[in-house]
Amino acid sequence: MKFRQIRNATLHIQYAGKKFLIDPWLAEKGAVPGFGGTINDHIRNPTAELPMPVSEIVDVDAVILTHNHPDHWDDVAKQSIPKDMLFFTQHEKDAQSVRSAGFNNVHVLNETNNIDGITLIKTPGQHGNDHVLKEMKELLGDVSGIVFKHPDEKTLYIAGDTVWCQIVEENLKKYNPDIVVVNSCDAKVIGDESIIMGKQDVYEVYKAAPNATVIASHMESVNHATVSRKEMREFLHENGMTQRVLVPEDGESYSFV
Repeated sequence: MKFRQIRNATLHIQYAGKKFLIDPWLAEKGAVPGFGGTINDHIRNPTAELPMPVSEIVDVDAVILTHNHPDHWDDVAKQSIPKDMLFFTQHEKDAQSVRSAGFNNVHVLNETNNIDGITLIKTPGQHGNDHVLKEMKELLGDVSGIVFKHPDEKTLYIAGDTVWCQIVEENLKKYNPDIVVVNSCDAKVIGDESIIMGKQDVYEVYKAAPNATVIASHMESVNHATVSRKEMREFLHENGMTQRVLVPEDGESYSFV
């Protein structure tokens, strides 16, 4: 298995001979306004450049969209990805959105799916605490994660846009992943409310998955991020977590055997 951090939640996963693109956000740096309803919305997005050409990013066998938010799926991705690409979404609403952009090979993930011997398991998440979801359900919407399983590979869990919560804890217990990818820049909406993981959430994942390697993704790329890679690494060092928690730069890769 090979993991490559592209930018934000955009990832390349090579797994059991297949190449997957997760959550393609392919706009140039500063191409779109900051996200309304979030902190620092005067800063334009993305806040970082892509580390590699778009043509290289979209050279995959399948795309998985964990949820249909503009920093996970954008117009550049719609224009750059071949329209017959094998595409997976969390539910029919997101599938219809992708199809409306001209894609003709879009599938809604069941709870468990088999793709050429690879098992893909759709997992739930929570895009903020209960109070935030009650106040901003329409903005935050539904989210999902994905577990990859194969007899010849380590089990991979991509948690998606979620805070630490009972749902994530249950996913970790149920699937016992070897590698866990968490979106962890502590993005916040107005009111100083977190909508994805921050440092303490990563610590909770670290404790709940004592045998797993944890990868801190979704860093330094959106206007509402409040934790930098430097701050995350300092936290990991202070808490003795550096051996099992990785903080990749954009473009950085890891292999797991």
